[in-house]
Amino acid sequence: MFDLSVYLAGLGALAVFAAAGWALSVVRSNVDHVDSQWSLMFLIAMLAYAGSVPETQRGRLLLVLLALWAVRLSVYLTARNWGHPEDRRYQAIRRRNTPGFAFSSLYRVFLMQAGLAWLISLPLLGAALGRTELGWLDWAGVALWVVGFVFEAGGDWQLARFKRDPANAGKVMDRGFWRWTRHPNYFGDFCVWWGFGLMGLSAGAWWGLIGPAIMSWLLLRVSGVTLLERDIGKRRPEYAEYIRRTNAFFPGPRKG
Repeated sequence: MFDLSVYLAGLGALAVFAAAGWALSVVRSNVDHVDSQWSLMFLIAMLAYAGSVPETQRGRLLLVLLALWAVRLSVYLTARNWGHPEDRRYQAIRRRNTPGFAFSSLYRVFLMQAGLAWLISLPLLGAALGRTELGWLDWAGVALWVVGFVFEAGGDWQLARFKRDPANAGKVMDRGFWRWTRHPNYFGDFCVWWGFGLMGLSAGAWWGLIGPAIMSWLLLRVSGVTLLERDIGKRRPEYAEYIRRTNAFFPGPRKG
């Protein structure tokens, strides 16, 4: 059932989208809009897959869910980063690769993220290619997507509202979803992608589970929890108490 030509169509579309983002970064001398592009990369890939095969009910359903997740996250990150200096993560990469970063950022930042998105998009490919009727695994995937979307969008909204209040300056957000997990947005992403994985599995694409497995690894060990909390205790001492009392990733009651 795996179709390499359709999968490569997604890679081509992602490469073009990444190159356009890179060209904009050269003009802006700032690469952090790649964060806004990240979720849209999956939408671009899915549109390429869906445009290469006959339309199916599962493909339409997944495309709607994916578009809601991708556009919401991209708009949120764009609004959050608008008018601010380049993110410190990218400033560090820029310092390590200067001179020549303007060129090398094409593959160090943009094409690298496009390649990761291509690998993670496997369940989207499976759902687009599948010809079976919608089944219980699809609806289980939808239910998991709903849980993830609520945690991610709700957590982002709560944090943004918390930061807008001057009385909260320097404080740690530990209310709402943030009371149950230190990273409701990452946990939400985790659920969203395992929801897509179940839909791909329902279509017969067992290999699509590679996508959510990679996303989980990124969220837990690379660019998510581990990266964010690497030095936050040094920058914000009060966060250490928050770490002691609150689950890192999976929601649960407070400790002690």
